[in-house]
Amino acid sequence: MRFNSPPGWPTPPPGWTPPAGWRPDPSWPDPPEGWQLWLPAEHDDGPLSVPDTKPASAERSVPDPSSDDLVIPSPEGPAVGTSSASAEEIGRLQRRVTQLETALAATAGAADDVVELSDQQVLQDVGIYRYHHPLEDAAAYKDRLREIECRVDEFVKGRRAVLAADMFTFAGSLAKGRRMVWDLSKLMLRAYNSEADSCVRSLRSGNAVTATRRLDKAVAAIEKLGAMMEMRISPDYHALRVAEIELTADYQMKVQEERERAREERELLREQRRAEQELAAERERLEKERAHYASALAALRASGDDAAADELAGRLGQIDAAIEANDYRIANIRAGYVYVISNVGAFGPNVVKIGMTRRLEPRDRVRELGDASVPFTYDIHALFFSDDAITLENELHKEFADRRVNWVNLRREFFFATPEQVRDVLAAKVGGLLEFSSTPEAVEYFQSRGSWPTFD
Repeated sequence: MRFNSPPGWPTPPPGWTPPAGWRPDPSWPDPPEGWQLWLPAEHDDGPLSVPDTKPASAERSVPDPSSDDLVIPSPEGPAVGTSSASAEEIGRLQRRVTQLETALAATAGAADDVVELSDQQVLQDVGIYRYHHPLEDAAAYKDRLREIECRVDEFVKGRRAVLAADMFTFAGSLAKGRRMVWDLSKLMLRAYNSEADSCVRSLRSGNAVTATRRLDKAVAAIEKLGAMMEMRISPDYHALRVAEIELTADYQMKVQEERERAREERELLREQRRAEQELAAERERLEKERAHYASALAALRASGDDAAADELAGRLGQIDAAIEANDYRIANIRAGYVYVISNVGAFGPNVVKIGMTRRLEPRDRVRELGDASVPFTYDIHALFFSDDAITLENELHKEFADRRVNWVNLRREFFFATPEQVRDVLAAKVGGLLEFSSTPEAVEYFQSRGSWPTFD
């Protein structure tokens, strides 16, 4: 007999036989099943083996024949150099290996009974990834968000997010049918969760209804595709994802309101600073003018020109009155002008803006409103000075509250009303109005219309 070296083992020298007590290197691969370690000496056609099912390991050097490792059985049965192993023991071990392989193959189709212990793996299998949620840093919303996420996880891990038939068979096997239904359920749930996450991440304030309808369509599509297996998204699970959309939309509305409020407060501060600067500059101008007239008056009195002096005294009295009025406006923050303006070219003929300004020259404020944000300048219908312009403005807003243009941001001052309607309310609150223009000039608008292109 001659020794037949298995694949991956170093080739021994010709005529070499394992000495007593020799064992192979434990790093060498196991011989393939059915491999014959001993062949008749007259068999010289190369190694006799079963097909090699394992890739050959890298070539290794021949070890020292005196090393002690696993025993190689001899062709007669007992291992060379040992009496503890026998052919019967080897046969018993081979039969046990065969039994274990058969049992392993039998359990391959029963994967439904395996419990996945990795929660994140279970969630990611159905498309749920914990990305940075818009509500993560919102103190008033994070608890509610965490509650929704916990319930979503419970539905997924409890296999209650998708409802499907449990008696579907495949290839005559109920176990295979259930496995196929669960695989398809995960695929459907993955598509649904991807759509739900996209709805949340792309959500903008004011379009929660659109996002909900989009998710409803995903539910209907999944139910239609899974009709054969009675597969559909659980209504309770769908309600959780819709609640997440509504919660996110509510938060974004609050954020927008805060931003709008901050923007308006900054605008009011800028308006107040401009008014204070203008009033301070006007106070300085009036003081200079008063000093000039007082000096001239003293000179006229000294020269005996009483007629000219009396005329200058009257002018000096007007300057003193202007200084007093200017000081009053500086001291009284609620004093200012209430204005009624319109922009036919931008908003149409029956929309007006009712606002208030503390500027010394209120028309400057109206010109600022007609900057590049609108195509045409505003037309002024009324400018009314009031000691309490803030209260008067609020009362006018309440009168036309049901005619608001913007029902989301109530700080917007545009209303569906004609200038005549505002005039009647304003006259009832402050009495007679000296100046009020009902018809807007809209010069830029009417001159531009003749040059507009025509569209089909």
